[in-house]
Amino acid sequence: MTAQPVEHHDPHDPDDILARLPEQYHERFLAEYREAMVAAAHETWRYRQLQEVLKIWHLRAIAYSRPGHERARREAREGINVVPAEDVIPRWADLVASRADSPA
Repeated sequence: MTAQPVEHHDPHDPDDILARLPEQYHERFLAEYREAMVAAAHETWRYRQLQEVLKIWHLRAIAYSRPGHERARREAREGINVVPAEDVIPRWADLVASRADSPA
């Protein structure tokens, strides 16, 4: 058995992000990416901002490419299929009550 080189996959690779993103988001991603690249080229401390832009867009690409994402966004925008907070946040009623009791 011989050792094989390990392929390194960078999930924050702009090409990978672009390939995963639905086409409607390409222009926005590229604009933010290019802006961050130019800033990093002029001020080296902004390299972290470039990394953050790529990280955020990587996460967006995962979410935006999921089946049903656009429908869920539309329904949220229109207030369809709203889930009450008390159904998803443990002890919601207690939290609301404690806020009502505390001075503003």
